[in-house]
Amino acid sequence: MGSLTKNQDRDWLKQRLMGVSLFILMIFVLLFLRLIYLQLIKGEEFRRLSETNCIRLKSIKSSRGLIYDRNMKLLVDNRPAFDLNIVLEDARPLEETVQKLSSLIRVPFEDLMENISKAGRSAFYKPITLEKDVSRDQLAIVEAHKFDLPGIQIDIEPTRHYIYPKTASHLLGYLGQINREELDSGKYPNVKAQDAIGRYGIEKSFEFFLQGRRGGRQVEVDVNGRVIKELERVEPVSGNDLYLSLDLELQQTAEKLLEGQQGSVVALDPTNGDVLVMASAPGFDQNDFIGGISTKKWRALMDDPGRPMNNKAIQAEYPPASTYKILTTLAALEEKVIDPHTTTFCPGFYRFGNRRYNCWSKYGHGDLSVVDALTQSCDVFYYQAGEKLGVDKLAQYARGCGLGQRTGVDLDHERSGLIPTAAWKKKRFKEPWQAGETLSISIGQGFNLVTPMQMAVFIAAVGNRGTLYKPRVVKSIMDTKGNVIKKIEPEIIGGLPAGEDTLDLVRKGLYQVVQGNRGTARGIRIKGVDISGKTGTAQVFSRKKGEKFDNESLGRELQDHAWFVCYAPSEDPKIAISVIIEHGEHGSSTAAPVAGALIRQYLGVDGSGGDEKIKEDIPE
Repeated sequence: MGSLTKNQDRDWLKQRLMGVSLFILMIFVLLFLRLIYLQLIKGEEFRRLSETNCIRLKSIKSSRGLIYDRNMKLLVDNRPAFDLNIVLEDARPLEETVQKLSSLIRVPFEDLMENISKAGRSAFYKPITLEKDVSRDQLAIVEAHKFDLPGIQIDIEPTRHYIYPKTASHLLGYLGQINREELDSGKYPNVKAQDAIGRYGIEKSFEFFLQGRRGGRQVEVDVNGRVIKELERVEPVSGNDLYLSLDLELQQTAEKLLEGQQGSVVALDPTNGDVLVMASAPGFDQNDFIGGISTKKWRALMDDPGRPMNNKAIQAEYPPASTYKILTTLAALEEKVIDPHTTTFCPGFYRFGNRRYNCWSKYGHGDLSVVDALTQSCDVFYYQAGEKLGVDKLAQYARGCGLGQRTGVDLDHERSGLIPTAAWKKKRFKEPWQAGETLSISIGQGFNLVTPMQMAVFIAAVGNRGTLYKPRVVKSIMDTKGNVIKKIEPEIIGGLPAGEDTLDLVRKGLYQVVQGNRGTARGIRIKGVDISGKTGTAQVFSRKKGEKFDNESLGRELQDHAWFVCYAPSEDPKIAISVIIEHGEHGSSTAAPVAGALIRQYLGVDGSGGDEKIKEDIPE
């Protein structure tokens, strides 16, 4: 009985051992088959995947240089932006990955695929930007699903930030993505595809200094393109910082005064040409261009009748109107067709040939000296002075005063204006110059065209007694350690073609325009500060003989432009200003108060001392 039990136990043990052996054998067979599958069938694919678990070089974008105003107030800096990138080599399968990403971040699949298509297959191993500056919510979603999105990366890069939206937008400018032609030109060695470069304003003019130098890092990535560890790093070098001549607070005041208007304000330091204010209305928000402006916003800017993308300070050209009488006075005195003792009687019109040329004052000004004529802006006086000078002599002096040519300010697209001559008209219209046209030219109408910047440079030169300075927008360029890279010194571009006696007489007339009892800008007097200036009213369209219009009955787009140019204090100017208000009608009531407010702020003077209301006998 005992022997039988032992045999049964032995048989049972053998069966158990046999079962275990078969199980182990099956395991080895499965492992062997798996090994064959991995090595022979999938070996090539896994070899490729293992090779992609390799070392890669990743570029690090540099920060763009900062921009400060003259008082060291930061105007433009950089902020971190989260860009959504894809590496095609790691994003397998591509369309499935992009479709999944599209549904997560709620960006159309077609838009994402279009960005990939633009990059081309040459960027197979390089990150392609799918979406720039994604929101915090989008970032969180991508991070939460990163294991389901092979090849998708989030890169943190510095991007431009304009601290005061719309402030000095035309001067500061904006950025735009570099194109293929620019990349291939070799002019941008530190810029890669999809990077932004300066497209307008200072951002463009000083691109070379603002653009930094890229850094890089050597990293090890896994088969999905995720960084395992960083092996080596070279830090990027930030761009250089710009220190402007601009006065931020004065600029903001000018823009506030221009709200709801179309026009421009330029303020200069007459002692060196520093641009204290360059305001153009309406403006635009530079931040809209970061990452690429939308089609809707761009179309709105293009369709705006106020032309917000046009820097009216240097690109818009206007008839100078009665501000041109400063030049006519200067030329007439230098050519001795008048002298300090010349007097003219103004009955309210001047008859030339068979035509009657009216003065702005239908009642006339009576007997006028040179100073009186400039003070009261008498048209009749300047009709006669211009007739004696002739168009070509007026043009000679205008060019000598910097009109009809670019000022050289360090900004693109500056226009030169137009100073007509007899030869110019013959070439342009195939017609001879008519003597009567000189009368219109002498009071700043006719073919004359100037920019607000040109008039600012001109009036500043009158204020400083003859020196024409190139407008300076950037005073110095420094690196991030505070070392001066470049200092931009004031630059003299010429001198007024007038002697001291002539300038003294002209300055006396400009002083009376504001400070005199008959001056056309007496309404902006300031207690404690003497201002010298000249008003102007530029016609928008020509009026035929005998035609009369009530300005109130005209549409705003047909109303006259309002001019005012000035400097203060009169004897030792610290600021010179040029103001143009499109369709503002009268310089005395619309443009001059803008300049008065800026002078009070810049010179630190409270209150005004002028008439509370401009009287009807001051249309200029």
